[in-house]
Amino acid sequence: MNAFPNPDRPIVTCTAKRCDGCAVRDRIHCHFCARDLLHFLLICFPVLLVGGAGVLVVGAWALVPWAVIFVGFFGLIEIRVMCSHCPHYAEPGGTLQCWANYGAPRLWAYRPGPMSRAETTVFWIGIAAAFGYPLPFLVIGARWFLLALYGLLTVGGAMTMQVSMCARCMNFACPLNRVDQEAREAFFACNRGVAEAWRE
Repeated sequence: MNAFPNPDRPIVTCTAKRCDGCAVRDRIHCHFCARDLLHFLLICFPVLLVGGAGVLVVGAWALVPWAVIFVGFFGLIEIRVMCSHCPHYAEPGGTLQCWANYGAPRLWAYRPGPMSRAETTVFWIGIAAAFGYPLPFLVIGARWFLLALYGLLTVGGAMTMQVSMCARCMNFACPLNRVDQEAREAFFACNRGVAEAWRE
């Protein structure tokens, strides 16, 4: 099995026979590659390094709960409440091969359509816990430079992802998705099963 989906083969949910000439291809990111994963990591790692430096001032033990939150949420909970709604989740294999959760296990069935209100709530709580964890340590430790840098990197990273990734992501269920309605309709035309789930 390839490390990433074959860019010349339509995704499992797509009814097209081939990808070349596809009108959706330039508007929705249906296939992922190592460059996409690297782009994502370069956005996230500085945030984690600066946040980790602020937590580490208290002691290495304080990093353990943060690691548990990150792995538990992004490796398990987020996969259930958000990723399992993504058409990419329908691809074969036991692990995800997308840019955001590469290598995470597929423990649940593919569930096309929007997230429920409860799932959306869990998603935002998880995001707040994961990225909010370093804040008390930075404030209590009076690490004002690190706090400002952490804030800038977090906000800047989120904005970069919104423009470069979320604006082309095929997981319309994600609360951070920014694909316009016209592009969504073009995607639905090629992915009828996904369209039906969204229109039920």
